Amino acid sequence: MQHLTFGHLRRHFRALGTLLFAAVFALTAAAQSNSGTVSGTVTDSTGAAIPGASLKLFNAVSGYSQATTSDAQGHFQFPNVPFHGYSLNAASTGFQTFSRAVSVDSAVGVTIPITLSIATSSETITVDAPMDLVESDPTSHTDIDRSLISHMPIESASSELSAIVTQASPGVAADSNGMMHGLGDHAENSFSIDGQPITDQQSKVFSNSVPAAAVQSLEVIEGAPPAEYGDKTSLVVKATTRSGQGVTTPTGEINASYGSFGSSSVGFDLSYGGKNWGNFIAASGLNTARFLDSPEFTVLHDQGNETNLFDRIDVQPGINDTLHFNVQYTRSWFQTPNDFENLGVQDQNGNTLGNTDQRSRIETVNFSPSWTHTISSTAVSNLGFYVRRDSYNYYPSHNPLLDFAPSQQQESVAQQRSLMNTGAHGDISYVKGIHNAKAGFMYEQTFLRENLQTGLTDPGANAPCLDSDNNPVNGYTSTTQCSSAGYFANNGTNYNAANPNASALPTPFAPVLLGYDFTRGGSYYSWHGRADVKQLALYAQDQITAGPWQINFGVRGDFYNGLTIQRQAEPRTGLSYTIKKTGTVLRISYARTQETPFNENLVLSSTGCADAVIYAVFNVTGGCTSNTATPFNPGFRNEFHAGISQSIGSHFVFTGEYLWKYTHNAYDFSVFGTTPITFPIEWHNSKIPGYAISFAMTDWKGISGQFNASSVAARFFSPQIGGVGAVPASASTTANVYTPFRIDHDERFNETTHVQYNMPFRKSLWYGVNFRYDSGLVAGAAPCYNANASANTDCLGFSLDANGNPLTQGGQPLINLSRLTADQQFQAGLVCNGVKATPTAGFDQCLSSQLTSNLIKIPASGTEDADKSPTRIAPRALFDMAMGDDDLFHFHHDRYKFSARVTAINVTNKYALYNFLSTFSGTHYVTPRSVTGELAFHF
Repeated sequence: MQHLTFGHLRRHFRALGTLLFAAVFALTAAAQSNSGTVSGTVTDSTGAAIPGASLKLFNAVSGYSQATTSDAQGHFQFPNVPFHGYSLNAASTGFQTFSRAVSVDSAVGVTIPITLSIATSSETITVDAPMDLVESDPTSHTDIDRSLISHMPIESASSELSAIVTQASPGVAADSNGMMHGLGDHAENSFSIDGQPITDQQSKVFSNSVPAAAVQSLEVIEGAPPAEYGDKTSLVVKATTRSGQGVTTPTGEINASYGSFGSSSVGFDLSYGGKNWGNFIAASGLNTARFLDSPEFTVLHDQGNETNLFDRIDVQPGINDTLHFNVQYTRSWFQTPNDFENLGVQDQNGNTLGNTDQRSRIETVNFSPSWTHTISSTAVSNLGFYVRRDSYNYYPSHNPLLDFAPSQQQESVAQQRSLMNTGAHGDISYVKGIHNAKAGFMYEQTFLRENLQTGLTDPGANAPCLDSDNNPVNGYTSTTQCSSAGYFANNGTNYNAANPNASALPTPFAPVLLGYDFTRGGSYYSWHGRADVKQLALYAQDQITAGPWQINFGVRGDFYNGLTIQRQAEPRTGLSYTIKKTGTVLRISYARTQETPFNENLVLSSTGCADAVIYAVFNVTGGCTSNTATPFNPGFRNEFHAGISQSIGSHFVFTGEYLWKYTHNAYDFSVFGTTPITFPIEWHNSKIPGYAISFAMTDWKGISGQFNASSVAARFFSPQIGGVGAVPASASTTANVYTPFRIDHDERFNETTHVQYNMPFRKSLWYGVNFRYDSGLVAGAAPCYNANASANTDCLGFSLDANGNPLTQGGQPLINLSRLTADQQFQAGLVCNGVKATPTAGFDQCLSSQLTSNLIKIPASGTEDADKSPTRIAPRALFDMAMGDDDLFHFHHDRYKFSARVTAINVTNKYALYNFLSTFSGTHYVTPRSVTGELAFHF
């Protein structure tokens, strides 16, 4: 493969590169930042300083609030303020109260001179009264503050950050193990942690995310991403962490909790600093018997623990410079949950061996220093570096034969892989007049190291001999042994097509696998892969405000040099119009983006099928797209957004947005057996239309709340053009006709409602409730009936016999259920003619009219269509509640407080699925009812 240097790449984009490099480096530019500062001086009408004035900066919608007092010279400062619009109030005894709108949307500091008039009445002086509830930004986004984070009932303690985003922002479909599907995409999400870009997955089975205790606020961008963001942009989450700067008295908390499934946790955080420095540190530990979401509602073999340490240091050595350091270490260890088929596993001779015991360990180390330099009152530069390393180790059972689950896992697998990001990022921000401009760069090199060991554990997966019904026969190691024993050689020919009871042919015998077949005396096969992925991005953008109009325009150049090479120029633009009189904002936006391949198991999925053994192994489990290396090409996307924000009175705001995204080369994952190991796969294209809406209520007599909802289609198109894993069963009958299907994170509708109430008789006492409704993800592997071989359907495997004829009984459609084990039928909640499947007793077949389920929606006979009417998970409604007291004993001073809370997840103990035999995550149930109590000491 030819590897081009970035000098070659820049020559291809000389004009763009020259422009952006000059803009960045000429002013010693540096890193993205997610926060700014608000400062100023409080004086009276004569210009004399007013010391001790009380100042408060707040946003009524997000709940953000920060307070301070002016010093002896009347000066005040609010550091680490997330980008947003705010109200600033100032008050001092004997003076009128002052209120003003403040917009923080750049690293350039905002200076607010405040003059207080002598009080002649109780009136408040308001300067530039804001539309407090709506923002004029052309890019739609949702703001989530710590005031909500600290009180919301969280479903997944081991993946808090993604759970918060899922529950508090629109357009996100919930899935198992902390996975979130942002606006119709799986894992096309990126995080910006204090300006550090993180585009690798952050769910609990891929990498460890920043702990929720370290987060001050989140901004979730659902609209077209600005030019400064790239790589994974379906959902961009900007996180501003907590800082100790200005906290002159040590402040923090110590907490401990215990709850259902033996879940226990302990943690602390501490903020301390001065005017020019600060330190925030948070540490926590979690242990639970239900770490991952289980394939059974009954939890089996699901122990896990997690340790988290986060430290943020801020130092301001001079008036124009600030140094910032983030350090994180997280370690998690967890078991792969068993289903009933993993209990009492038997070998090929019928001997009971024991229970499956597969485990994982993930370690994350992150170090991210940055430097902010104030060039002038209108310009600020940032420079940042980062090193982030994720190491993932997967451990098989002590006996490889224990890692066998009929029709789900035919192999034992071990894995050791690491992913290390090293990079630098910089920007310069310039704010003057109508312009708010930024130009920057990002360079990242990702070092991928992948090691895999695998071997077959299913005696029928690579059988040399078949009986007359095409069933594998044990005890043979060569096809030359079959004929003399009265059997047929398994070489891909149907030897008994006239037998109506003959099973479909298994995968032909592959001699190359014989040495790696544990049922025939084999051992592990080892595969090693490595790659260095280099990425360079250059961007420039400007936000122009002209009266009621706001215009965003930017351009980004992405240079990707991984297993393939690609360059893209990506224009981004947006327009909004504000009608202040009615509190209305109209917006439209467009983005061209480069969608890069997932880094997790990228090398194996891209090049492993060129290895004869890996190719044969995956032909057993679902197939390689070819037996040659097929490296992924980054995709490109065009997306359009149009929306409206509308304030209603002084406490309500509505935001709605329509989106449409077209992607050429669209990505997803396939899963390795029942393990959490997944591989990226690539489809020809995808089309994703939909809408996202939110409705927020600010605090009114102690009541606040929000409602988020969305409907986003995820229409992907065959063929699969890269990666390892199963392709859908839908038919494509015409050459070069790309067959559409709904991928298994498509959901017609979901909504989350959160309401919180602070008791009027005791302000510290509060109650919060979450209600989430999901119409159900696509379940393409669920049983259904459609025998039309030319239809776009996933039902053919359930509807046709081994010879391709429709299955019927007495002239009625008959569904073949033998391809599902008894436990899989139980997991799907199947009922045939009033009889329920159990983990040990299922059905070989059932009339379509008699097959029902409370967990899966099965389309009527002949109506299933992989695009228009796929099988889906049944709708579910979940209730979570939390109640607490933030000042339990009400001491006579505010220095020390005790707090307590009780959180109940899935209060009604709803029996429901997240997914069923999903290609990227398998089968998982929602969390059974769990109750957790927490006690904390605040100082």
